[in-house]
Amino acid sequence: MGKPSTDVADIETAVVALRRSRQRRALAGLAKHRGEHAGLPDAVFELLDVVEAAEGQDSALTVTEAAALLGVDQPRSSRLASQALQAGLLRRQADQHDGRRSLLALTPEGRDVLARIRTFRCGIIAEATAGWTDDDRAAFAHLLTRFVRDFSAITQH
Repeated sequence: MGKPSTDVADIETAVVALRRSRQRRALAGLAKHRGEHAGLPDAVFELLDVVEAAEGQDSALTVTEAAALLGVDQPRSSRLASQALQAGLLRRQADQHDGRRSLLALTPEGRDVLARIRTFRCGIIAEATAGWTDDDRAAFAHLLTRFVRDFSAITQH
């Protein structure tokens, strides 16, 4: 493969910058600064995100399955689930197909917390794109969604 085009190199640079921002938990820091922080580790909210995504696909996750999606080991996932359970954001339910398995499910409070987080994230995105035209924002939404879908298709094993 030859040298990447300038556009491809610019996309790579932007993806790396987003990854670094995520690793620094920049949105969480901003939420805390603006008084929007919910008081739990940010990784708990990432767990809620993956549980919600699974529920959206008519599926439910075990702690071990959540660990794989989060990219953490099972003990870490178990601690996060425990914190979410204690905070009333998740509940355990028996797997109807295998009584030995315990599945994670969002509680109404967990759904409310995710809705507030999503509102905060959307507000930050709106703020970051406030100077954009409606057409630019629509094009970016379309292209970013397409990129994430296509990138995921290549990188998921």
